[in-house]
Amino acid sequence: MSLRRRQFLKAAAAGGLAYAVGRTPGVSFGQMTGVSGFADYKALVCLFLFGGNDSWNMLIPTSSAEYDQYARSRGAGTPSSLAVEKASLLPISPGSLDPRFSFGFHPKMQEIRDLFVSGRVAVLPNVGPLIVPTTKAQYFDADRLAHPLPPQLFSHNDQQDQWHSLRGKFLLTSGWAGRVADVLAEQTAAQRVPLNISLFGQTLFHSSMSVEPYVMGVDGVNSFHGLEVNPQLDPYGYQYNMGRRQGVERVLGDTLADRKRTYYERGYARVHDRALRYVDRVEKALSGGREFQALPSTAGKGKPLIRALRTVARMIDQRRALSMSRQIFFVSLGGFDTHDNQLVDHPKLLAELSSSVKAFFDAMAEIGMSEQVTLFTQSDFARTLTSNGDGSDHAWGGTQMVVGGAVRGGQIYGDYPVLEMGGALEIGGGIMIPTISSDQYAATLASWFGVSPTNLPAVAPNVVNFSTPNLGFMA
Repeated sequence: MSLRRRQFLKAAAAGGLAYAVGRTPGVSFGQMTGVSGFADYKALVCLFLFGGNDSWNMLIPTSSAEYDQYARSRGAGTPSSLAVEKASLLPISPGSLDPRFSFGFHPKMQEIRDLFVSGRVAVLPNVGPLIVPTTKAQYFDADRLAHPLPPQLFSHNDQQDQWHSLRGKFLLTSGWAGRVADVLAEQTAAQRVPLNISLFGQTLFHSSMSVEPYVMGVDGVNSFHGLEVNPQLDPYGYQYNMGRRQGVERVLGDTLADRKRTYYERGYARVHDRALRYVDRVEKALSGGREFQALPSTAGKGKPLIRALRTVARMIDQRRALSMSRQIFFVSLGGFDTHDNQLVDHPKLLAELSSSVKAFFDAMAEIGMSEQVTLFTQSDFARTLTSNGDGSDHAWGGTQMVVGGAVRGGQIYGDYPVLEMGGALEIGGGIMIPTISSDQYAATLASWFGVSPTNLPAVAPNVVNFSTPNLGFMA
C-alpha cells in the first residue's frame, strides 16, 4: 500500500475526511491520486442459502452402485427415507466425468439442469470450511496443532461466519468480500457507490478494513422519508426537505467526529451517514432503469429472492450511471434448516432457487452482461445423510453451484464423494469431511474478479495450505 493511500485511510478513519469526501461532488480518491481503474466490468453475486442446504438431494449419483449407496445412506425403504427416486432425477453428462459415473439434478431443478447442459453452471461437490486438507484419521486425531479444524463445526452462526470470513482458527472481523474491496480499493476508488452491496442487511461477508459496504432493501433503495433532496424525484418537497436533511447530516457528522460517543452511537451514525450519502444517486439511477422481461416487476410477490435479484439486475444495468467497474452483491434464501418436513419443504426451496437463478441469468443476457456477472451459492453447511425421522441434521461438506457466462460449466469440479455410511469421508451420523475448501472456492472467484495471485492470501488466508488455489471453473 502506498504512503498516500495509508494517509488517506488514516484520515478517513478519523471520520471527518471520509464524511467530507462523500459529499464533495466530483471528488474521489481515484481523481485525487490519478489511480486508473478497471477498463471492464465484473460482478459477483453471492446467494447464501441460510439454514444449511441438504445438497446431497440437489445433485445425486445415478450410476447403479453409487445411487444404491446414496439410497441406503438416506434410508430408502424405511418410513423416514430422504432418498429421491432415481427415475425422477434430471440426467446430466458432465464433460470431465469418468463415463462409468452419471448424475442427475433434483426434479424441481429443471432450469438449473438446463443451464448446466448449456455450459453455464459448474458444480463443486463436497465444499466446506477447512484450514488444511483433512482425512478421516486426522479428524479423529487429538493433536489439533498438527491437524487444526475450523472451530464450532455444525453450528449455524459459527459456520455462516466461517463461510463469510474464511477465518479458520483465527478471529477475523472482516469478510472475504470486504477484503477483496480492500485489495482493489485503488482501482475502484472512482466508483460512485461502494463495491460491496448487501440486500440482506449488514453482513460479515462485506465487512472491510477501509471500504464501507452499502445496504439496500430487496426492492431497491432504503429511502429516508422527509429527507429527499432530488428535485426530479420529489419536485414539491425539495426546498423544505433540504433544511431537514442538512440538520440530520450535521448531527450525524458531529456524532462521528465525537470520540466520546459510544461505539454503538458512532456505529449507528456511520450506517445512516453512509445511507444518506448514496441514497439520492442510487435512487436517481434506478428510476431510469429498464423493465426486464425475465424479471418483470409483477413477478416474485411474496418471494424476496427474485425481488432481490431483480434489484441486483437493475443496479448492474445502471453500472455506467454509477461509474461502477466492480461489484459484489449479497442476496439470500432462507428456510433450509430442514430438521423436519424435509421431503415437503426442501423441493419447494429448490424450485424457487432454480427458477430465480435462471430468471436472473436471462436478465443478464438481456443486457449483454451474462459473461461479466457470476452468481455462486454458499450455505451454512450440508446436512446429514441419515434421517432424524422427518428431516436431516447439521453436517459439514456439501455441494455448491456457480452460474454465469464466464463459468466453465457443464462440469463437476473435484471428486463427488462416496455417500456411504462408514466410508472414507463419513465421520459419523452421515457427516462428510469436505474435500474442497471454502478458501479455494473464494480464491477462484476472486482471481476471476481481478485479485492478483500475490493478494489471494489476503482474501483467503488458508488457501496457502492447499496445492490448488485456483480450481479452474472460471474462464
